[in-house]
Amino acid sequence: MSDTPHCLWPGRARLGEGPLWSRELRRLLFVDILGSRLMSHDPATGDTRSWPLDEACCWLAPHADGGFVAGLRTRLVRLHLDADGPRLGETLACPVADAPGHRLNDGKADPAGRLWFGIMDEHEQAASGRLLRLDARGLHRVDAPYTVTNGPAIGADGRTLYHTDSPARTIYAFTIDADGNLIDKRVHRRFAEADGYPDGMILDAEGGLWVAHWDGGRVSRFLPDGRRDREIALPASRVTCCTFGGDDLGTLYITTAAVGCDDQPQAGALFAVRPGVTGLPACVVTA
Repeated sequence: MSDTPHCLWPGRARLGEGPLWSRELRRLLFVDILGSRLMSHDPATGDTRSWPLDEACCWLAPHADGGFVAGLRTRLVRLHLDADGPRLGETLACPVADAPGHRLNDGKADPAGRLWFGIMDEHEQAASGRLLRLDARGLHRVDAPYTVTNGPAIGADGRTLYHTDSPARTIYAFTIDADGNLIDKRVHRRFAEADGYPDGMILDAEGGLWVAHWDGGRVSRFLPDGRRDREIALPASRVTCCTFGGDDLGTLYITTAAVGCDDQPQAGALFAVRPGVTGLPACVVTA
């Protein structure tokens, strides 16, 4: 077990986000939203590749039929990645078609194959964002309003979903009922000003919730009752997201942002740490 992160890639992503361990590729995939780039890190060789994108990608989720669902700035599309780079396929939905000035932000699948993701005001000013769900029945608005949607994280049993409104410094918990509806919304944790803002999240196999601190320079692990039991400090203040990966799912990969951090040499880098707990395999989208 170690709480000392090491830098895997010093590439200064403007807004590094969306880390995803691909079991198929045995690589860590992540994005630079503001830089419109998709990156792939091979832990076996240390090699990190980068591809430019015509439209910013906010996250990837594996699809049951192979490849991924990509949450682009304005739409959900199928994406395949090979040695020549990413190839975009069919568009699945256009969630911001009725919300000009908004973009997608953060998304994950649950054990039932449903996709949960948020949209937000691109200027991060208006509380006009919302949490959405894509399933076999189509696209559904499930909670609002939000200023900056972040998370989500879903428990291994598919019954609890955590989601964040970052400017409100609040992580919410929901119960997912048998029909995929969110009920029993409750405050799981509020951040103090000194904590910064809660950003991306992931659950470990023990039910611990690992949360990135934007303007807080760390990731924290919170127990199911909301109590904090660990912190890992980063040499970058704008920590954006984290996920477990590696063949044993025992490495915590952490993305950061360089935007607004010109005085921080390692801002925007990709980091990794071995925290002594393991994660859960990424769920696949079936919709």
